Amino acid sequence: MTFRNRALSPAELDRFGEELDELRKRTVATLGQRDADYIRSIVAWVRWTEVAGRGLLYLGAFSLLFAPVLLWPACVLGALLLGLSKILENMELGHNVIHGQYDWMRDPHLDGKTYEWDIVGTADNWRHTHNFRHHTYTNVRGLDDDIGYGLLRIFPEQRWRAYYLMQPLIAVVFALLFEWGVAIQNLKLGRWIHGKVSHRQMWRMFKPVGRKMARQIVKDYVVFPALAGPFFLPVLLGNIVANILRNLWTYTIIFCGHFTAEAETFPKECVRNESRGHWYLRQLRGSSNISGGWLIDVLSGNLSHQIEHHFYPDVPANRYAAMAVEVREICKRYGQHYNTGSLPRQFGQVVWRIVRHAFPSRPRRTAPLVAAGEAA
Repeated sequence: MTFRNRALSPAELDRFGEELDELRKRTVATLGQRDADYIRSIVAWVRWTEVAGRGLLYLGAFSLLFAPVLLWPACVLGALLLGLSKILENMELGHNVIHGQYDWMRDPHLDGKTYEWDIVGTADNWRHTHNFRHHTYTNVRGLDDDIGYGLLRIFPEQRWRAYYLMQPLIAVVFALLFEWGVAIQNLKLGRWIHGKVSHRQMWRMFKPVGRKMARQIVKDYVVFPALAGPFFLPVLLGNIVANILRNLWTYTIIFCGHFTAEAETFPKECVRNESRGHWYLRQLRGSSNISGGWLIDVLSGNLSHQIEHHFYPDVPANRYAAMAVEVREICKRYGQHYNTGSLPRQFGQVVWRIVRHAFPSRPRRTAPLVAAGEAA
């Protein structure tokens, strides 16, 4: 049963925002060595799981010379470990560092403005499409490009078109190639296809993306397999599997954080003269958490706490679990639903949305952010 959020008066919205601001202030004041040690331990895990994974892929490849029975066990375990490294680098390291969560450490290797991550998309494009547009205009139709990523109709408020009938299949392909979708998101290819962007402009925008794509392709699909010589195929396949595992996992976590049954979208008008409390409330109603404990937290980059991440994107994500206790209590006091559930439950709702809204559907009625008759 859907929770009925209580509409808040402007005064309540202000107090709601002030309490959440105060929580951020108290948390930031306690940042220190423990947080630095944590992110450096993640760096070490990324490095050594990659070394182990690639090492096992080579062991499996060269085992064809002396012990063919080792081929599949070594390659499967190697691909899994390499996939784990890529997941940790993408989610808990790259995503959070690029948000500037560790800029206070003054470590040039963990600088949010210069960090480059291990996917085909550039960190610079991500800083614009994600850090700025998505986190500023979360789930605002026409401003947040993450709503369906220009491919999918996730919410009934999105205009239906006949090609959405294919979106269950498109969603699967998108999941498998998720890093590539992220890479081209900022290019807005639709504008180029419809002649709103010239070929020269598109080429200028594509060049840095193309260079990054080429580097990743050469690294994962040329250099590392070539090191195995005539036994390159198991290494190549291991790299492909590792990247697909990372793509499927990041797709699942991101979609569970934004597109569950109770997540809402908003019209552009809602951001006009938006107060701090109003911004927090919009983030809350457009976000979903995933329960599951420490392992899910780490593997998801703590995006299992998507609500807290949308509230505090520049606070180290390892703090979200503790902050969530108080955030949940604040939401309860103000009559606001704190959307959380297990990974199977949340992803089941995502799949339902993708299938349901492939067909025409009417916009739903949701509670207003501000009490009726009161200005925001």
